[in-house]
Amino acid sequence: MGQFKKFIRVAAVALIAASTGASASAKTVEVDANSFKCMAEMEKVRHFFVDNLLGDLDATLAVARSKKGGVYPAGSVVQLVPTEVMVKREAGWSPRTQDWEFFEIDVSATGSEIRVRGTDKAVNKFGGNCLECHERARPKWDMICEKGHGCLPIPVSRKQIAMLQQADPRCGAAAKAK
Repeated sequence: MGQFKKFIRVAAVALIAASTGASASAKTVEVDANSFKCMAEMEKVRHFFVDNLLGDLDATLAVARSKKGGVYPAGSVVQLVPTEVMVKREAGWSPRTQDWEFFEIDVSATGSEIRVRGTDKAVNKFGGNCLECHERARPKWDMICEKGHGCLPIPVSRKQIAMLQQADPRCGAAAKAK
């Protein structure tokens, strides 16, 4: 039964991609510590931030802002707090994670350092497996967890999340004033 559920999930995401016009990027998504920047330099959507490492920010924003869901394009970066990031890799990179790679990063005034990266084995500093939470999101949300997407709630309030976002040490005084 588990394999059948995986098949249904993959098929649903493929149908959503086809219906939203999402296309696979032929470019390889390269990710290193320099890929991650001050959250205030990213685009805020509701309570999270997005960017696109391949320059396709408009397509990333279209999916992030959609009330119907969709499949994020390759290169999309989704970040809720400074130390945890999701990056959408090229189509077919990891079917198990819908092509998302999960990162836990250490941040400081000098930049970012990748502490953990991976797919189904990525675990954050609190012992949580990234995929186990994100795979609960209904297929139309492409593994993005928000209220009403099917994921378990996190034990952090929106106010606490906002405080963490504003405390991103990579942001200088000018970025924080935006």
